[in-house]
Amino acid sequence: MKIAVVGAKGIPPKQGGIEHYCAEIYPRMVAMGHSVDLYARSSYSDQPAFKTTKFEGVQVVSLPCPDWRGADAFIASVLGAFEATRKKYDVVHFHALGPSLFTWMPKLFSSAKVVVSCHGLDWQRNKWGGKSSNLIRCGERTAVKFADEIIVVSKDLQYYFTQTYNRETIYIPNAPASYVDSDSSFAYVRSLGLTPQKYILFLGRLVPEKCPDLLIKAFQHLENQDWKLVLAGGNSDAASFASSLTDMSSDNPNIIFTGQILGQHLAEMVRGAGLFVLPSNLEGMPLALLEAMQEGIPVLASDIAPHRQLLRADQESSDRGILFKTGNCEDLVWQIKWAIEHSDDLIDMAEKARNYVKANYDWDIITNNTLQIYSGSANKLS
Repeated sequence: MKIAVVGAKGIPPKQGGIEHYCAEIYPRMVAMGHSVDLYARSSYSDQPAFKTTKFEGVQVVSLPCPDWRGADAFIASVLGAFEATRKKYDVVHFHALGPSLFTWMPKLFSSAKVVVSCHGLDWQRNKWGGKSSNLIRCGERTAVKFADEIIVVSKDLQYYFTQTYNRETIYIPNAPASYVDSDSSFAYVRSLGLTPQKYILFLGRLVPEKCPDLLIKAFQHLENQDWKLVLAGGNSDAASFASSLTDMSSDNPNIIFTGQILGQHLAEMVRGAGLFVLPSNLEGMPLALLEAMQEGIPVLASDIAPHRQLLRADQESSDRGILFKTGNCEDLVWQIKWAIEHSDDLIDMAEKARNYVKANYDWDIITNNTLQIYSGSANKLS
């Protein structure tokens, strides 16, 4: 099959779940004999307009767009949809709801099958103003109308489309990336003044919906000061919010900001964590949480539906990790204290989480299931 991909910023991935997702499944499709053109943003790829590069066999076409928040996504999406319509593809796959605003183009003006992946309800994100949020919501409705198939990455999103639009979707989750080998002596971690297994790790974009400010407030209330808090991630169009985080942490030397880290340093930082915390109030299917679980790191997360899906075996327990009341600083403080004081329980939870991820989240299976959707045999999915 000849496949076009619209909506991803580009690959290789720098930051962002969609980009990591694309970097996993599309090289696998190429290795299986399919052709993939991924339309990227020049502001992300740092390549001249319309230059084509290759990433593990995937043709990455750089589209001209300014480095302006929102405008770059809009321009790249409409250009990507136009290019996908102009050329002959078997499948045009849109990622995210904003780019899906242009699903009508290949649907009406080509013979390609149109597929949309919803990685989250992006119109709910704090960084978008009213007009941008409305455009993204319009993209959601356009996807419902024009997409031949809609893929969702969590069961909560599947429920949302059923209840809101009476639209059937296909649940295919994300999977965690496999980290590279890292320094077993934790030299990078120690260079930051950290002791392995004696720090809490937040890994992700420093944006309001991930609630790193709540975690900082909770950490400030901890009496046990032989632990430290590490916040690793870039600001992703929320520079003022990130600046407010450093301001509220300025008088506490036990709170460390690393910025975005990759490769060996990232792997070492995650593997050295004593507790991974994700306090988000909005997620699709959080790759960072999956990666921590895959590495056997104890996890604590807010009690939102995607986190419950990952951590709770049934309605009465969360035996693969700990959940706290979303947005509740007092409960977060209490749960962190409990985690620090119950290391044996955490080891057991972390092992269950590792086994659960291994059994249920696999990129080869995800790739094969996606190809079944492309070929029209989605009824084979369980």
